[in-house]
Amino acid sequence: MSSFFVKVILPVLVVMVAIAGAVGLSQLRQPPEKNDESRPAILVNTAAIMPDNIIYQVSSQGMVTPKLETSLISEVNGRVVAVADQFVAGGFFSKGDVLVTVEQSDYLTNVKAAQAALANAQAMLAEEKARVKVAEEEWRSFTDGSAPALGLRQPQLASALASVQSAEAELERAKRDLARTEIRAPYDGMVRSRAANLGQFISRGTVLGSIVGTDVAEIRLPLTDTDMAFLAMPDADGSDSNKVTLSSTVAGQQLTWPAKLVRTEGMLDERSRVIYVVAEVTDPYQRKNQGRQVLNFGRFVAASIVGTQAEQVVKIARHLLLPGNQILVVDKDNTLQFRQVTVDRATSEFAYIAAGLAATDQLALSAISNPLAGTVVRVAGADNADDETAEPTQLADAAAKKAETNSVKGQ
Repeated sequence: MSSFFVKVILPVLVVMVAIAGAVGLSQLRQPPEKNDESRPAILVNTAAIMPDNIIYQVSSQGMVTPKLETSLISEVNGRVVAVADQFVAGGFFSKGDVLVTVEQSDYLTNVKAAQAALANAQAMLAEEKARVKVAEEEWRSFTDGSAPALGLRQPQLASALASVQSAEAELERAKRDLARTEIRAPYDGMVRSRAANLGQFISRGTVLGSIVGTDVAEIRLPLTDTDMAFLAMPDADGSDSNKVTLSSTVAGQQLTWPAKLVRTEGMLDERSRVIYVVAEVTDPYQRKNQGRQVLNFGRFVAASIVGTQAEQVVKIARHLLLPGNQILVVDKDNTLQFRQVTVDRATSEFAYIAAGLAATDQLALSAISNPLAGTVVRVAGADNADDETAEPTQLADAAAKKAETNSVKGQ
């Protein structure tokens, strides 16, 4: 009997007492306090929408090149007897300066020979005129009729006159060849390269050197069709030329030069599919007007071209323009909204919005992951007293303290 009680009844009683105790304890336990979790709205930086009249600037780049470039070629044969001091690479010269002189003795002889031939032909012409006059008097002394041309020596007179004209032409040619022994500069410029040296024998067609003009420099600027849409090309007389500002870094300094757009080359490049416009800079080497930095040929420059004017457009950063020409804004109810806008122009840095934004909208400047239309946000800098308008740094500090407390409790 005692063994049955110990083995069967006592364990059952212990289990029943444990169950009763557990049920009693569970009824005595108070339910946990329920607190409604409130998540603060997203804090967003915004900017007001301010339409304005904007003059577009079209950017490009190009190389500075001379407008005039000439290869000096000899038109006579002879030995080089003089070379100007400024006829060296990089030397400057003025229009009419003698750069190279060829030996002139043979050409002076030709001039004298031509002068003698002309004098002889003129003498023969004078003699023939006298004979014509004598023939006319003799004919009139015998008859009153008109004399034939042969009787009045008209063919002989014409031949003598032709001889004079031929002699004059030969004299002009001799003088022209003599003048060509002095190779003169056709314009104000600079020597690019020299190929003739003192004592060298040159023949007709020999290249003596290469020169460039320093009055005007040209810059070919590549533009796309989109860029061309915002340019008003100059008239034929150049009166409405677009202003261009050239810039480059020289010896660590950013320098600028004024230029003007003068023409377009009128053909698309077959490879790059761009069209080239040409800008000009007057007196790039400052030979006439001192006071501005020299713009050397061969320098690579950036160009900013004044384009057309847009009326009442909104200028925004390019990254704020979303795919599909949409912009994320905060409306007057402090909710996020997507606006479908009309883009007048977009560059790598800015987008210019012509229509689609309301006057009460504010641009959302903060980066928001997966934004949804209608989401309530908090505008940074709004004048409210509760925590929902706290500064981002304050919210960050509070979040950090809360995380630290939870970490301590977990430990």
